[in-house]
Amino acid sequence: MTEAGAPRRVRVSSPRAGTVRRRRPSVSSEIDAQTELGEVYVRSLVRTQLRLAVEVSLALAGTLGLLPVLFALVPASRTLRVAGVPLPWLLLGVVVYPFLVALGWLYVRRAERNERAFSDLVDRR
Repeated sequence: MTEAGAPRRVRVSSPRAGTVRRRRPSVSSEIDAQTELGEVYVRSLVRTQLRLAVEVSLALAGTLGLLPVLFALVPASRTLRVAGVPLPWLLLGVVVYPFLVALGWLYVRRAERNERAFSDLVDRR
């Protein structure tokens, strides 16, 4: 039924068409099965998030925690006034809050990045 000039259709199959391909277990199955490898992945995520929390805590303590030390060591800073407001009140009552919001935003952004990297690792095939 084919025309004289039309090529004939040929079915091409692999010589290994009947064999079953064995897949390597995925990371998510390792985690779900709570294998030793899955525990290593989860511990890695927890360690990364803990490191981030310690870094943010040190940044907080290093800036806000040292303000009272500054006021104690430099007596002139306790009496200095900016626009009629004492400097300690200005720093601890106004400037602290944008700093805390920025630090919280940075923490959430980096924590989500860590989780996204972990998720990409788990979803990778």
